[in-house]
Amino acid sequence: MATPQTGHRRDAEAYLKRLGERVRVLRNRRGMSRRVLAQHAKVSERYLAQLETGKGNGSIVLLRRIARALGLPVTQLVDEGPEPALDFLLLVQFLERLPPAAQSDAREILLRHFSEPSGDLRGRRIALIGLRGGGKSTLGRMLAARLDLPFIELDREIERRSGASLSEIFEMFGQETFRRAEREALESVLRQHRHFVMATSGSIVTEPGTLELLLSSCFTVWVRAAPEEHMQRVMEQGDMRPMAHSSRAMEDLVAILKSREPLYAKAAAELVTTGKTPEQTLAELLEIIPASQSAVARLSA
Repeated sequence: MATPQTGHRRDAEAYLKRLGERVRVLRNRRGMSRRVLAQHAKVSERYLAQLETGKGNGSIVLLRRIARALGLPVTQLVDEGPEPALDFLLLVQFLERLPPAAQSDAREILLRHFSEPSGDLRGRRIALIGLRGGGKSTLGRMLAARLDLPFIELDREIERRSGASLSEIFEMFGQETFRRAEREALESVLRQHRHFVMATSGSIVTEPGTLELLLSSCFTVWVRAAPEEHMQRVMEQGDMRPMAHSSRAMEDLVAILKSREPLYAKAAAELVTTGKTPEQTLAELLEIIPASQSAVARLSA
C-alpha cells in the first residue's frame, strides 16, 4: 500500500522529469548545445545532463544560473504547469512593458471584453474581503438580510465540502491543500449561486489565481479597521491565540496587514469600520454597492 512518503517521492520524481524536459526543450529552442549552456550557466555538463534526464535536483541558485543563461526568469523555468502558449507569453511581455497605471487600464479593458460573468452580474455577487476582525461576517449577514440574498461564509463552505475544520486541514495537509480547497469552494459557490453576499478569509488575497477569480466574478469590498480594533474583535470572539505571544501579537498583525494592503486595495470599494456601529457601516455599504443592489435594498427596507 502506498504511503504518504511514497506519494511525495513520486510527485517529486514527476516534477524533476518535467523540469528536465523543459530545460532540454528551451535549450534546443535557443540552438544551444548542452556544453554551451553549461559554460554560460557555470555548471558542470554532467549536472546539466542529469537535470535534463530528470535525475538532477540542484539548488535554486544553480537553476537561477541556468535560467539566466537561457534568457528567461527562473519562475518560468521552475513553474509546475505546462509550457505556456506563445500568445500568452507575448501578452505577458507586452503588459510588462506598460507602466503600472496602464496595466490597470489594460486589465479593465480585458475584463469588459472577455470576463464572465457580465459586469451587471458581478454587481449582484458581493464579496467582502479583509483581515479577520474587520467585521465581514457581521456586516455580510446584515447586508444579505437587507437584500434578501443568500449569505455565504467561504471558510464554512470549505469545511462543509472537506468534512474537516480549517485547523485540521492545515495540520493534516498543509497550506497547499487548503488553498486548493479554497479555490474549489469559491468555484462551487459561483456555479451554484447567481446572487449572494459572501465573507471570505483574510488570506484569500494571497493566492493570485483565486484573487483574480474573485475580483473578476464579484463586486469586492475591502472591509477594514484599525489594527487595534482587528485584534480586539478577534479576542471578543473568544479566540485568544493572538495573545499567545502577546509581546509580538500586534507587531505581527500590523506586518500582515501592511503586506496585504496592496492586495486588498484591488477591491472595487473600501469600507472602514473603525469606531462605527454595524448599522452605520451597513448604511455606508448600501451607498457604495452597485446601484441595482441599492435599489433592491431600498425596496426591502
